[in-house]
Amino acid sequence: MADNVRYSDADLEHFKGVIGEKIEKAQRDLELIKSAYMNDHNNGTEDTSPTFKAFDEGSAVMSKESNSQLAIRQEKFIRDLKNALIRIENKTYGVCRVTGKLINKKRLELVPHATLSIEAKNMQQ
Repeated sequence: MADNVRYSDADLEHFKGVIGEKIEKAQRDLELIKSAYMNDHNNGTEDTSPTFKAFDEGSAVMSKESNSQLAIRQEKFIRDLKNALIRIENKTYGVCRVTGKLINKKRLELVPHATLSIEAKNMQQ
């Protein structure tokens, strides 16, 4: 990888702002997921429908498992975004880790934590 193959400081600053906004939104979403996971949503009606209690309990377990998986994915997304901020500080952000070429700006706008160019992604398949 040549030293001149990197985004300008202005570009890096722009992406830093994009990533910062995504981190804030992702953290808000994570809090919503966690609050849904912690809340059992029974509203005190557990003794009014004993016939369907088994189905309701199964549904609650599935919902908690689903929310747990969502929370894990969201935490990984936040971690990936924070790693992208580190790459910005190191001035290696936006450089494909396989080809050493710059990742397309439009791709980075959509997937700011990307570490592979489309070319490298296609080579994986």
